[in-house]
Amino acid sequence: MVDPFEVRMRFTQQLQHLSASVTSSQKAAQYALKHRDWDEDLHSCILEQLERNNMNNRANIMSFIEQFCDMATKENHLPYVRMMQRDILRVVDAVVPPDGSGAANVKHVRHVLENLRLKGVLSAESVSEIEAALRDRDVNSEQYDLDNSELSRSGDGALSGSRSPRHVKPSDMRLDKRQIEQRIEEDRERNKRLRESMWAVGGGDQDEWHKFNDDLSDIDDDDLGNTEEEMSERDHAAAAMRGDL
Repeated sequence: MVDPFEVRMRFTQQLQHLSASVTSSQKAAQYALKHRDWDEDLHSCILEQLERNNMNNRANIMSFIEQFCDMATKENHLPYVRMMQRDILRVVDAVVPPDGSGAANVKHVRHVLENLRLKGVLSAESVSEIEAALRDRDVNSEQYDLDNSELSRSGDGALSGSRSPRHVKPSDMRLDKRQIEQRIEEDRERNKRLRESMWAVGGGDQDEWHKFNDDLSDIDDDDLGNTEEEMSERDHAAAAMRGDL
């Protein structure tokens, strides 16, 4: 007989060691679906790890949630999906806290939320509500000082009435050099997956594919210049963070 404590412990370890790869997320999702008899306990593990780990890991758990909901739907175990729908505001609060420490995760969260909307996991109304709150949190990471900023007060800027992320010291939330380098590599992996998913569009999605091509055809020198400027700003922010370290 499987020990519930061991199931919870093993799932927690998988969440703590998630990477940006699809295989990593699929492995954790398969484990949770295999032990679906403890779905409420395993769902609570997701929330706990979101509120306890660094911002890199929280971004990876956000990716896992998309993969997890997709696999749970295909296997027709909807309790996992319903619990995530119920707690999605708390999830976003943890990945992009009101204190600004998760500014680097905003774009990734938006991407995952949009995918969950397209897959029918989240309603358009829910995504719009979250997007409205994310606008206030979408600040340049280089303008945020992890050492001197104050953690958000309970209920101040929260997305929902649920409790805000666990209180941690600002020093616990800053990224060291290894974590910065890891984040850069994982962002590259996520961008690679995004490009692959775009090129994989076909069959019944031809209309979307043609629309995507039309959008690309409108790209001009100004668009390319803006992209290069954004990349330069991001490199500058990363260099500044390394300098602080």
